[in-house]
Amino acid sequence: MAKLAPETVPNQPARKVGLALGSGSARGLAHIGVLRAIEEAGIKVDLVAGTSMGAVVGAVYAAGKMAGLADRFHAFDWRQIAALIDPILPRSGLIDGQRITDFVRAHVAAANIEDLPTPFRAVATCIMSGEEVVCASGDLIDAVRASISVPGIFTPVRSNGRVLVDGGLVNPVPVSVARAMGADLVIAVDLNRDIVTRRAPMPQANGAQTDHPPTVVRLLDTLRKHPGLTQFEAWLHKDPEPLPGIFDVLLSSIYIMQARMTQASLRQDKPDILIRPPLGAVRFMEFDRAEEIIEIGYRSAAEQLAGILPNTMKIQSKKPTP
Repeated sequence: MAKLAPETVPNQPARKVGLALGSGSARGLAHIGVLRAIEEAGIKVDLVAGTSMGAVVGAVYAAGKMAGLADRFHAFDWRQIAALIDPILPRSGLIDGQRITDFVRAHVAAANIEDLPTPFRAVATCIMSGEEVVCASGDLIDAVRASISVPGIFTPVRSNGRVLVDGGLVNPVPVSVARAMGADLVIAVDLNRDIVTRRAPMPQANGAQTDHPPTVVRLLDTLRKHPGLTQFEAWLHKDPEPLPGIFDVLLSSIYIMQARMTQASLRQDKPDILIRPPLGAVRFMEFDRAEEIIEIGYRSAAEQLAGILPNTMKIQSKKPTP
């Protein structure tokens, strides 16, 4: 792919390019492929805003530690996914999230957001006030942990007197945050376009349909010995007829809300370049499909950038090699 020409307008600073990486649970692995396509296009990214899984990948990218992240996810199977899950007796969530926090910490060196080499923001939601919370300073891992706290699934995060959950509730694709950070041109990645229409229930052997067996049941099989799961597992397998179950209700509700919210926010805060990988059929915890998801993200971004960049003027690019 041809590189963009450097800015040539005299006495005029190059435009700042910002990334707005959207929410998407396992679909968020597509951001890794998108970032690869952006780098291959010769685009220099000046700042990053991320929501939920977009905050995870965005934080690693802003830390300059992307090398090896794709390889780590490529090796994921259900046992490794289960190793990231620390279930608790249901209170404010089913999963504590400490192991995921440790996973993110292993891929970033900076302790605080303001220490990152590339400016970064993580978006969360205050569940008490309903307000958007943009994490711009302080502990990087806490900010990312708050941004991924899917309500009912992960326990919330307490921060400065607030109770924070997934930023996808209020800003699934944080274009507005990237603009507020000073981006002149925003490349946004929306992973929610077809999550409702393409998310068909998966049939079971007994003819019932549900979305959670590929995720929850297989994790439960691995975590069967955990004392807090015995009663929950018995309930899950008791009778397949009264579906939808709790995970269908939680996830379907969140998907519908995020799809609607994304449509509305993108109408109000339009990015300059919008990348929408077709990932609606990927379910919540299907991280074992990493290679496929990353490749879809890469192809979608490469195709979109190839069609748009020749007509996009004055974008700052990497300096050509002498």
